[in-house]
Amino acid sequence: MSIQSWEPAAPTTTLDRPPARERRSVVKPGRFKQYEPVVIGTLSVVIALAAWQIVANARIYSILFVPGPWDVAQAFVKLFQTGDIWLDIGTSGAEIGIGYGMAVVAGLALGLLMGWYTRFQYALDPFVNFFYSTPRIVLIPLFILWFGIEMQPKIAVIFLGALFPIIINTMAGVRNTEAALLRVARSFGAPDALIFRRVVLPGSVPFILTGFRLGVGHALTGVVVGELIAAKHGVGQLIAIAGQTFQTPKMLAGVILIAGTGMLLTTIIQRVENRFQSWRPQIR
Repeated sequence: MSIQSWEPAAPTTTLDRPPARERRSVVKPGRFKQYEPVVIGTLSVVIALAAWQIVANARIYSILFVPGPWDVAQAFVKLFQTGDIWLDIGTSGAEIGIGYGMAVVAGLALGLLMGWYTRFQYALDPFVNFFYSTPRIVLIPLFILWFGIEMQPKIAVIFLGALFPIIINTMAGVRNTEAALLRVARSFGAPDALIFRRVVLPGSVPFILTGFRLGVGHALTGVVVGELIAAKHGVGQLIAIAGQTFQTPKMLAGVILIAGTGMLLTTIIQRVENRFQSWRPQIR
């Protein structure tokens, strides 16, 4: 009968143990931590509205100068009771939809081309810088001379306002593609078209969506400014008439309508942007 040799087991050292952070149990964030942005944001808005209402109730200034939130809410309800507001909303919505949609298509195409082809960027960069630095409001008289006072001048202003943030951010996204990823793709013999489609374009999506988000603000500014100067219908025209006739609550109701639309569109685009950036490490 053979006797098997026996050796004592090697003592367990601290090197064989898993790190302390791996042995810790993962603690899920509390319910308040999960809804903290919504709670804090809502609370700050409520406090601001309460302070605004207190100042309005004190009647330090006339309602002509400082209407309270309740006055603005009543004016907002009256706007929708008359039914005329729907024509203004439809007109401004159509102008924003056409102008912003054209800016998205043109800005995305030009930004990708300028980011990928250096000589194309050299050719268009002076025009982008010139028109981006030019206030769009100074071009409105020229657009009115060309197109009249219908929807076309406002669409042109919205298009120019939203176009250049989209171009610049899209171009920056292409230019900021990591050089290491490009070297690895080329080392495997990938052609430029495949590299652009599989490496550059996915990496540029967060920049592109940021450009879309910035373009929304410029588009809303363009539609209001264009309708303030010359328009038959639109929310901007409603704001202009209310201001000229000293209907301050009605004017602020129109401003809130524009601002609420901008917040809604920006939130939608931001959620899409967060979806594409879910793989990035979050800074707490």
